[in-house]
Amino acid sequence: MKKTGLTAALAAALCIAGCAVSRPTPGAGQVPPPQWYATLPHNGALADLRLWWQQLNDPLLVELIEAAQAASPTVASARSRIEQARATHVAAGAALLPALDGQVSTQRSNTQPPTPLATVLQAGLQTSWEIDLFGGNRAAADAAQARLAGAQALWHDARVSVAAETANAYLDLRSCERQLAVARNDAKSRAETARLADLSAQAGFLAPANAALARASAAEGSARATQQLALCDIHVKTLVALSAVAEPALRAKLAAPWVDATQSATFTVASVPAQVLSQRPDVYQAELEVAAASAEVGAARAQQYPRLSLSGSIAVGRVRTGGVNATLDTWSIGPVALTLPIFDGGRRAADADAALARYEEASALYAARVRQAVREVEEALVNLESTRLRSEDARVAAEGYRASFVATEARYRSGLANLVELEDARRTQLAAETALVSLQRERAAAWVALYRAMGGGWARPAAAQP
Repeated sequence: MKKTGLTAALAAALCIAGCAVSRPTPGAGQVPPPQWYATLPHNGALADLRLWWQQLNDPLLVELIEAAQAASPTVASARSRIEQARATHVAAGAALLPALDGQVSTQRSNTQPPTPLATVLQAGLQTSWEIDLFGGNRAAADAAQARLAGAQALWHDARVSVAAETANAYLDLRSCERQLAVARNDAKSRAETARLADLSAQAGFLAPANAALARASAAEGSARATQQLALCDIHVKTLVALSAVAEPALRAKLAAPWVDATQSATFTVASVPAQVLSQRPDVYQAELEVAAASAEVGAARAQQYPRLSLSGSIAVGRVRTGGVNATLDTWSIGPVALTLPIFDGGRRAADADAALARYEEASALYAARVRQAVREVEEALVNLESTRLRSEDARVAAEGYRASFVATEARYRSGLANLVELEDARRTQLAAETALVSLQRERAAAWVALYRAMGGGWARPAAAQP
């Protein structure tokens, strides 16, 4: 009779288990359409993160990026979050399986005579299992799985962020070096003008005031060059902090000639396919957060329904009393316990409502993240095209003002132009050359921004995919 009742209870549990609670799914206007969904950022390969930088043919930049990623606390924290999420996933999956515990006990007792001294040894196994009738435990395991994948995506995002930050610091330094070269050439020219002005003043061919003006201009140029050198030193120290490379070694590597490939690149980007944005790790993580929140709604709803648990045990024992040994073996199946929620003051319903609210929040954040991704890509494309269109004008302007200064300087040395004209031409030339270097840095920054906006997985259309 007992066996029949147990079988009936298990059969009923299996029938009910097919009635898992529903989970919410994205509705119209909540999240972007399915084509935005990603499978795995960067195709799951770290090599894809390096391909873009290798296109610039700058081994030092690639080396610094890899060093910065190895030393970054941000990447280390993201790796730690992966391990935490993996542990949570294992714990959530364990709830779907029976639990088995082993027990060993010994007892020695002596009561009032004539009861003899007794020794009891017992060992056994005890199991318990909560049958997942309405899919609550499965939903919790699905949420943990989604969050584990999301933590892995954020690790990719951390690597991309560190790569972009390191590249910007490196390009800042290279741009600073160019500005330093401009400032030093300007300071050298001003010093030569001041020297000639002093000679002319001593010979009585130039007014002392003009010579003083030339000396002031030379001092201004020298101060600008000194300030620019200090700024470059700061950029070097920033790279040292990011990459953990020793400063002497870094300076030795930076001394090698450098060519800015972002200026000579012949490839262009006119548009970006929408599905590429789904490869952004942060977009992918936001999508996974929606899936996790949906699963948590199912888990919270399942708590409002009955719970069925089954337990059992098996044990072997030995009793020795009065010189006599006896064996005591036991086993049991059950009880099969069905727990029915009757009254909890609305707690379970409130938990389900809170989970649903978190799901709606995750959906809204996902949609916002996608819109932000589109915005960042479009802004990077606009800046890239703007710098391309302005590059030729800036180059022509710099060359023209340079030629004008050379001509004015020749006229000044011939006595056909005064010092004020020369200084005005010099300032114009300096401004044009400074603007050209700044524009080149802006273009490089636009490439880095595009790399970051597209999740670090972008490559030239003609490039072979790994």
